[in-house]
Amino acid sequence: MKFKFPYKEYNPEDLIRRCGYGKIYNRHTNETSYKRALGSGFYPRFHVYLHEFDHYFEVNLHLDQKKASYEGTTAHSGEYDGDQVDQEARRITKVIADIYGVQV
Repeated sequence: MKFKFPYKEYNPEDLIRRCGYGKIYNRHTNETSYKRALGSGFYPRFHVYLHEFDHYFEVNLHLDQKKASYEGTTAHSGEYDGDQVDQEARRITKVIADIYGVQV
């Protein structure tokens, strides 16, 4: 699920971290993403990629249910929609709106 926010005086990385997400750096792809665990294990977890544009930034959110099934692949059991993803998108939106000082 993708959704976007206008730029304000806050850094997108700082905002997503204030939503409870920890930074992940993939040394194989040189990509940075963010995760929020749903329990005590590594999975399931919400997984976010941030994409920055001229006037806004985009949050690309999905739910990783488990680790990739096959060695050497990045495929996983990711859910890009559904109730859990919708609820998390609303939670992120509320946290950021509260930081921005606006109503949602």
